[in-house]
Amino acid sequence: MVYLTRIEKFNAAHKLWVKDWSEEKNLAVFGKCANKNWHGHNYKLVVTVKGEPDPITGFVIDAKRLSVLIKETIVDKVDHSNLNLDVDFIPSELMPTTENLVILFWNELEPHLDSCKLHSVKLVETDTIYAEYFGE
Repeated sequence: MVYLTRIEKFNAAHKLWVKDWSEEKNLAVFGKCANKNWHGHNYKLVVTVKGEPDPITGFVIDAKRLSVLIKETIVDKVDHSNLNLDVDFIPSELMPTTENLVILFWNELEPHLDSCKLHSVKLVETDTIYAEYFGE
């Protein structure tokens, strides 16, 4: 089994806020992420697929094709967007945390892979925070 990883980048804004909570509680729980005017991140999306290399091409999947799939299914929809408001596959009632986003990104990408299997989706929000999902 061979694992191939592709990295794509995008920028997006979001706000972490629970409507039923007071401003004080939201700020206590979410800190700067509860900024009333939103805030943004320079995200790094790390997608790893797995499979056996094709006997002719040597590819698990053509890395350029994987890049196109990631861009078409995820990056083009989230780049320079408001994750709370603008993205059709992010439910409005779902908090757009890094943890929730990796699951949604998996669900968007996985059906488009046929020559390999999705192994993991990792989303790096900052230098010190990322979430990773293995489809479990």
